[in-house]
Formats: sequence, structure tokens, C-alpha cells
Amino acid sequence: MESINMHEAKTRLSQLVARTSKGEAFIIAKAGKPVARVSAIDSPEPNQQKRIGFMAGQFTVPDDFDRMGKSETTEMFGG
Repeated sequence: MESINMHEAKTRLSQLVARTSKGEAFIIAKAGKPVARVSAIDSPEPNQQKRIGFMAGQFTVPDDFDRMGKSETTEMFGG
């Protein structure tokens, strides 16, 4: 996440808000120390984001998945 100095944030506020509305988040720092994290209102908190299992039920893994391409692999790398 990008860190932006307080003075720069004041100067470029409208640009930063536009970037935030597109989903980007950034940190405002004062004297190099992070002070605030800025993100869009509708974006989930970092601890609310679920990644594992997010595609559950959307596809199936074939029964022969671990054997798929076996002959091609054997041909390329020897058996």
C-alpha cells in the first residue's frame, strides 16, 4: 500500500480521492509515520476479505486430474 506524506495528500486530495473511488487504498503519513489508512467506503476491511474457498461450487475437478497430461509429461521429461 502506498504511503503519502501529509503535505502531498493535502495538495493532491482530489486525485487521491479519485484513485480511492477506483478501489485503491493508501496511507497518509506525518513525518514518515503512518497516521491514517484511506480506502473506499464500500471496500471490505483487510480482515474481512475471504480468499480460501471463494470459488467453491463454481467448478469441478476431474477424477483423473492427477493423471492428466501424463503421456505428454513422460514424453517431455522421460519416464
